[in-house]
Amino acid sequence: MTSPGTESPALPPPTAAGPVIAIEGIVKRFGAVQALGGVSLEFPAGQVTALMGENGAGKSTLLKILTGDHQPTEGHLLVDGRRTALASPAEARATGIRIIPQEPEIIPHVSVAENVYAGSLPRKAGRRLDRAELDRRITADLQRLGFDKVISPGLLGSDLTPAQRQIVEILRALTGNARVIAFDEPTSSLSDTEVDALFALINNLRDQGIAVIYVSHRMKEIFQLADRIAVLRDGTLAGVLDAASAHEADVVRLMVGRDLSTLFTRQDVATDRVVLDVRGVTTDAVRDIDLTVRAGEVVALAGLIGAGRSELALALAGDQPVHSGTITLDGRPLRTGRPGAAIAAGIGLAPEERKAQALLLHRTIRDNTTLVVLERLRRLRFVRRGAEREVAQEYTDRLRVRTPSIEHEVRKLSGGNQQKVVLARWLARKPKLLILDEPTRGIDIGAKIEIYQIIADLAKEGVALLVISSELPEVLGLADRVVVMQNGRITGELDRAEATEEAILHLAMADDLSPTTRRPTPGSTPDPTTDTTADTAPGASS
Repeated sequence: MTSPGTESPALPPPTAAGPVIAIEGIVKRFGAVQALGGVSLEFPAGQVTALMGENGAGKSTLLKILTGDHQPTEGHLLVDGRRTALASPAEARATGIRIIPQEPEIIPHVSVAENVYAGSLPRKAGRRLDRAELDRRITADLQRLGFDKVISPGLLGSDLTPAQRQIVEILRALTGNARVIAFDEPTSSLSDTEVDALFALINNLRDQGIAVIYVSHRMKEIFQLADRIAVLRDGTLAGVLDAASAHEADVVRLMVGRDLSTLFTRQDVATDRVVLDVRGVTTDAVRDIDLTVRAGEVVALAGLIGAGRSELALALAGDQPVHSGTITLDGRPLRTGRPGAAIAAGIGLAPEERKAQALLLHRTIRDNTTLVVLERLRRLRFVRRGAEREVAQEYTDRLRVRTPSIEHEVRKLSGGNQQKVVLARWLARKPKLLILDEPTRGIDIGAKIEIYQIIADLAKEGVALLVISSELPEVLGLADRVVVMQNGRITGELDRAEATEEAILHLAMADDLSPTTRRPTPGSTPDPTTDTTADTAPGASS
């Protein structure tokens, strides 16, 4: 293992297949800023090398050097053992190097088929597009790669879902003689079915002898796919692990220089004051919901995709109509179906899709942070800009948002820092109840640790927290109580001492559980015959 600022480890011994591409002592500087400091690493043929590290660790810079977008300041790139200079992305592509970016580049007004083969469209005599040949190619490739059931070749680029846009990028990368393929967070917008097809594709590429580079923050994916795990920290190579023998704690230690046991720092600070009291709430998506959250308590909503957790959060925040039941906040009935009333009462919601649902991406950190406190900052009808800047700076500093200035556009921040801006907005409002829907999705482990500490600090301040997460270790690490949903209803409740992954999955998957199998709400007398932790559920993904 190498500490930041020291020389990176030497290349591991070559595999039998040998590396298709390797880097030796790569340094990259942007002015006075050093993004990479002497990194040496190989990418063997027929293996999946996972590339991990916090945002800012150097992953993107390394990929851009491999694909010819950046030239190294020092060091060498080797292809098949020979020093090679890739002066442009076109040269990298001609060498057989492909990258599938996190943000797909799609031509909106042409079909999927034309997007995939842009630049190499089949032509008839007279240079007209050969549509029959184009249809034949795209149909064959979709079937060969396992995506024929999830995307239609005739769809226009403008009509594609985020998942379908990602698939187009994958298909585009696989045209021609690909020898090295880098996937940059490829599953961030894919469904479970599409993820399965992608993993089957990656395994097929490995079997064909292609060197695969896989960049992801998702530990489960890394250990499911990778042969080797290369970890960058502060621009240097912290270490290379054999995925078959490594553990998640080993990866985290290399990434952040800390042990996995330091991730969660929860203390028992919950009080007896009930902040949120939900009784019999029914909406289009959930039914007969009873739920309480106390001041200083972290309650996790667990369940499989489609269980109704996000829909419940939106109903509590006034964004979904409530057909029956009551919501009380700090002893006062809440007027449902009105986001403004929820905010005024003291509810904040950080939604699952922060870019689409929470952030004004082309506005500044200042604009985004003060969005829900402008009334407080007005004098007559004018916002006091000095006071606005003070509020934005206070919470930007408190949450350690990494930015040159509060006037920086939010779209230019990393995912973790964007999430901090969403949290800063609600902290400025000083909520009584803060609902966090998948608060660490798509962010690196270092940013996750900071978000966990923010949650712990808010609990100490007496804020009631309702956290929705699909990561069971996160649920178990954060929550004082776990409330499990399935098919729009609550199927059980577990306190911190009895919550296990098996118990949560049992409740999340048990269609036949009746309301009588639920744990009673805190403060009532438990039924000694109730057992919510019986039989471990069969393996499932959450």
